[in-house]
Amino acid sequence: MFRLRRYRYYVFFAAVVVFLLYRVTQNSEQWESVSASIPYTNAPPKSAPERGFDITTNKQSSGKSGTQFSAEDDDLAQQSLDKTEKDSEKVKIPDLKSTTTEGRDKFEIPTPLTTTDSSDQTRVLVYDKDAAAKTTTAPLIDIPDKNVGQGAKGVGKGIHGAPGAHKSKTQSATTTIHWKKVPEHFPVPKDEIIPLPTGKPKPIPAIQYEFAKESTEAREKRLDRLAKVKAEMVRGWNGYMTYAKGHDELSPVSKTFRDPFCGWAATLVDALDTLWIMGMKKEFEEALLEVEKIDFTTSEYRSEIPVFETTIRYLGGLVAAYDVSGGKAGGYDILLEKAIELAEILMGVFDTPNRMPVLYYNWKPAFASLPKRAQAGVSVAELGSLAMEFTRLAQITKENKYYDAVARITDAFYEWQERGTTIPGIFPERVDATGCNRTAEAEIAAKKAELEEQRQIELGKTSSKPIKGSKPLSIDDIDSQSDVAKDESGTLHRRSAVGTPDEDATGKEKTTHNGEDIYAPTGGAASPKNERDQDSFQSESQSSSVDSETEQEKEKSKCVAQGLAPGSWSYSEQYSMGGSQDSTYEYFPKQWLLLGGLEPKYKALHTKVAAAVKKWLLYRPMIPDDRDILFSAKINTQGNPETDAQVEWEVTHLTCFIGGMFGMAGKIFEAPEDVEIGKRLTDGCVWAYENTPSGIMPEGATVVPCAEVNNCHWNETLYWQWLDPLFETRNEQIAEFEKQQKERKAQKAQNAKMKGHKNLGMSSGKTGSSSEGRIDNSRAADFDEELGSSSQGIAGSGVDTVGIHKRAPPTPVGASNDGNSGRVSEKSTQATESNDGPNVNAGNDAVVGSVSSDIDQAPLAEADDESEFPDPASPMSHKEYVENKILSESLPPGFVSANYHAYILRPEAIESVWYMYRITGDTTWQDKGWKMFNAIVSQTRTEAGNSAINNVLIPNPDKTDEMESFWLAETLKYFYLLYSDPNLISLDDWVLNTEAHPFKRPA
Repeated sequence: MFRLRRYRYYVFFAAVVVFLLYRVTQNSEQWESVSASIPYTNAPPKSAPERGFDITTNKQSSGKSGTQFSAEDDDLAQQSLDKTEKDSEKVKIPDLKSTTTEGRDKFEIPTPLTTTDSSDQTRVLVYDKDAAAKTTTAPLIDIPDKNVGQGAKGVGKGIHGAPGAHKSKTQSATTTIHWKKVPEHFPVPKDEIIPLPTGKPKPIPAIQYEFAKESTEAREKRLDRLAKVKAEMVRGWNGYMTYAKGHDELSPVSKTFRDPFCGWAATLVDALDTLWIMGMKKEFEEALLEVEKIDFTTSEYRSEIPVFETTIRYLGGLVAAYDVSGGKAGGYDILLEKAIELAEILMGVFDTPNRMPVLYYNWKPAFASLPKRAQAGVSVAELGSLAMEFTRLAQITKENKYYDAVARITDAFYEWQERGTTIPGIFPERVDATGCNRTAEAEIAAKKAELEEQRQIELGKTSSKPIKGSKPLSIDDIDSQSDVAKDESGTLHRRSAVGTPDEDATGKEKTTHNGEDIYAPTGGAASPKNERDQDSFQSESQSSSVDSETEQEKEKSKCVAQGLAPGSWSYSEQYSMGGSQDSTYEYFPKQWLLLGGLEPKYKALHTKVAAAVKKWLLYRPMIPDDRDILFSAKINTQGNPETDAQVEWEVTHLTCFIGGMFGMAGKIFEAPEDVEIGKRLTDGCVWAYENTPSGIMPEGATVVPCAEVNNCHWNETLYWQWLDPLFETRNEQIAEFEKQQKERKAQKAQNAKMKGHKNLGMSSGKTGSSSEGRIDNSRAADFDEELGSSSQGIAGSGVDTVGIHKRAPPTPVGASNDGNSGRVSEKSTQATESNDGPNVNAGNDAVVGSVSSDIDQAPLAEADDESEFPDPASPMSHKEYVENKILSESLPPGFVSANYHAYILRPEAIESVWYMYRITGDTTWQDKGWKMFNAIVSQTRTEAGNSAINNVLIPNPDKTDEMESFWLAETLKYFYLLYSDPNLISLDDWVLNTEAHPFKRPA
């Protein structure tokens, strides 16, 4: 029997071995078939003619017709869109190779070939997309070449570990996730798509000054400056291509790279039109080879696409480069193809019940396929600054869906402005874009709870004895009795199927979807700081539920529809023209230009914005030379600005765009007053540049406002009072200190006389505490009070100086401050005052100095009083405080504070200077810009480019090793156009987006 069982085991194991051998044989056949399909050489380039610009012929046109857009664009646009429509699941995108080795560029392709024509001139062949696609079909085998000198790990100078820097690439190609097009949850019916305005563009007043012929001397001076600006661009571009090609940004000090966006070569795409405008055609065509490699369907750096930044930098950069290079006639079709590819991905952000966009878009299919809703605390700038890019793409492609997406946002702002905001005409910084009225929802929920309670009571009464013909209340009955009916709540039926976003989620649970781990919100309360999680809200629990349709039907009644509304997490609302708000206001007049004046809403929006800014925000600062300049303030209000407005008289770099906006809008809407306001606003930013030690304006500062705009003179006394809000108490503090000093001296003299008195040897019981004990107790209390009144002491004197920089009132008498060395705490004072015994709750503080916790047995102190309680420092006078503040904070004359004293290569100030020059023709703007250029370059220049600096208030600030993409895209472009021929990118032919990308205006 034992032998038979043993044979059974042998037979079983033999069967397993045979099966495994069979599987191995099958796998070997599969690998042989794969091996046979692997090419061993790169696919040869196509023999088709080279696409692009022939460097030897220089086809760039001059004058206003230099880059006229051709009607032939329709053909290319239709071809690209046909490709998109062929596949209902995803956009037709060429397959790009993925890396399997750490440190290699994910989007790298074989090095482009070059050829030499009959005249021995080298030309760059355009990347062969079809041939490259053939080599990407073999999985995990066809590995692209390394990028030598471009940041590949272990090669050249691309190694670094700075924050936000390139991460090692260890992901296998088989695990790379790609975006794919999915059916919309809340589609817009075709007959409801908002079309582009049609008709002949309206006559629009000229923006640019009619420049006369310049003198030879003026021309030479201008061209010399132009050449120096271009030299900075050439150096920065070469640095990027050498050390950061294919990545988002260059780190110009360490000569490495960063990828703060999605790793789609942000600097390269952002700078394309700058290359063309500056005549760098060779570099432009080399950049196009990198553009073809970008795969917008995946990113290893971010799981969420920052929609605003991606739209203005990438989509705007591609569309503008297509426009300036001649459109269809230019032959650079790849620019439009890539713009459409990206736009199709971004269209998914508008798939919400109210079509307001999700501004941080989780592109992975497992998330992108789920219903979503816009967030409750988005910024005005991010929500309203998508219009120009999608509108221009719609004009080129003749696809109304792109315009519809942004027109609905404009309609929402227009409706809100008409309905009224706290400050009429402008919008609060934070916006609730969910489309759901949370207050009404809460009221409905309370009503339903009340009705449910009544139903339970009714059920309890009838459970033992049912009433004939009666019917218990149902959920439907509750809904019908609620104050707001379903139809009246604005339910969008199919679009309202998703419930309200879970903005308070704190926990997430791990689920698996199509083999991918997903961490979905489970409900609860979340920190409002985590905006991205709220922006990319997904209803995973509903989509995975068996009763999902039922759940969605229940959700319909939860959302009471509303338009845009304030979305602050507190009752306070902020209004300004600065960060998080700026570009939406900038786009109103620019969008009116881009649409040829055919959409009146944009003019109406801007007109009310300008009126509100002039009434509420504009102010004149009090400065030493009485210069007539303007700035725009920030207002915080609880809802009644006439009585509760708190104004911050700020001077911020981001707000400097407003001068150009007022000047340009004043011309097209025929408002001469606004042009003058634009001049003074622009000159305000110039003043901020000219009055710092570095010659560069800080990111953020504050100044003293004038009471009257037309009657403002420098008053140093008033200025010092703003620097020292506690100036009125300084003399009182000094007088009190001197009084206490006299009392202290008298007390010391009395102590000296009483020292060694025969009746002061010991104290006993509660009837006689020591005199010395009483003296120490009194002096300790006095000492606490003195230190409290002198909390504004000189830094470094050993006294707490918190009050200096926080402008806090003096510390209350007897308040505890453990941070002060030498101060007796409040607990200690209480211990010395107690005659009943030790304070058991006082902890270690119950014993201080030579005072024992056993008060009844306290011996006479032998130590000298001065060593036990050193004299506190005298409080500063008003003059001492102000002089110390100016010195310690390096404040330039006229500045009250400059807490944000960095400079990150921003363009807004030179942007407005350029507008003022083009509008007025006044060459003094060129001279002001030249001082700004020299100051910026001298402080930021590195061997590989230009770097942000940490403090403009000192002569030689440190560099922070960051070169934002807008340095090449905006700042240097504006400097270049300031000294170029005025017909280059004329404001009468072009309109620039907030990233300085020029779009062709309709003729």
